[in-house]
Amino acid sequence: MTVTPQIPEQPSLLDPDAAAPAGTQTLMRGLAVVQAVADGARDLKEICARIGVARSTTHRLASCLVQERYLRALPGVGYVLGPKLIELGFQAREAFPMATLARPYLDRLAELTGDTIHLAVRDSNEVLYLEKIPGKKGLEMRSRVGHRMPLAATGVGKALLLDADEPQWKALHRVGAPVSSRAPGGQQGWEAFRDRMRDYASQGYAFDLEDNEPSIRCVAAPVRDATSGIVAAISVSSTVPYMSLERMREMVPVVQGAAAAISAELGWKVERG
Repeated sequence: MTVTPQIPEQPSLLDPDAAAPAGTQTLMRGLAVVQAVADGARDLKEICARIGVARSTTHRLASCLVQERYLRALPGVGYVLGPKLIELGFQAREAFPMATLARPYLDRLAELTGDTIHLAVRDSNEVLYLEKIPGKKGLEMRSRVGHRMPLAATGVGKALLLDADEPQWKALHRVGAPVSSRAPGGQQGWEAFRDRMRDYASQGYAFDLEDNEPSIRCVAAPVRDATSGIVAAISVSSTVPYMSLERMREMVPVVQGAAAAISAELGWKVERG
């Protein structure tokens, strides 16, 4: 009988009482203070209650963190996160290019669906493709890494526009001709496009219904960062025989889940009502 070795659960770095090598307890307590403030604690009493450390120790840690700009102490407000964390956040984001950060999730999506996977960002009035994983069904699409296509005519483009206002939708629809004049969905008028975008914006996803290329359909979802703004989009694409409307609807939560996982890597948090 094969016995699977059990990996002991590791204590959280933010648990100030977790077992740890000598010399790290102060670091863990400092991180716990930062996390408590990030979670809404505004005074020493609240911070102490959250991390379970004596008031004198908490005060010393908080004062040090303020001095080093990891926290701020605002009159009438209390402790808030400091500018040093903003600087480090930007550096961390730059250290992990979008395509590199998203790749494991895109690979998982490709393995799960067998379809073509895209990652794209907005570049003015166009979509710029950062990543493409070809599907396993032998079809080829015009998209490629570094290639640009109209925002309004693509699934990822529509996903990138979910937070935009209707005047912007209208302007982009006007200039968003599909790459193929034979694309059936590319003939839709402004009112039909607007109604689709309203529906997509309310649901948090977008479809390409042969809007850009004949026979190509895709399901797309936005990727958000810590500000909740849309910074990228991902899509699953295939041909009509493999991508019925029923399957597209089934794929929506799958694509949204992958987009949410990438968003979480960028600091996005789901707002729970």
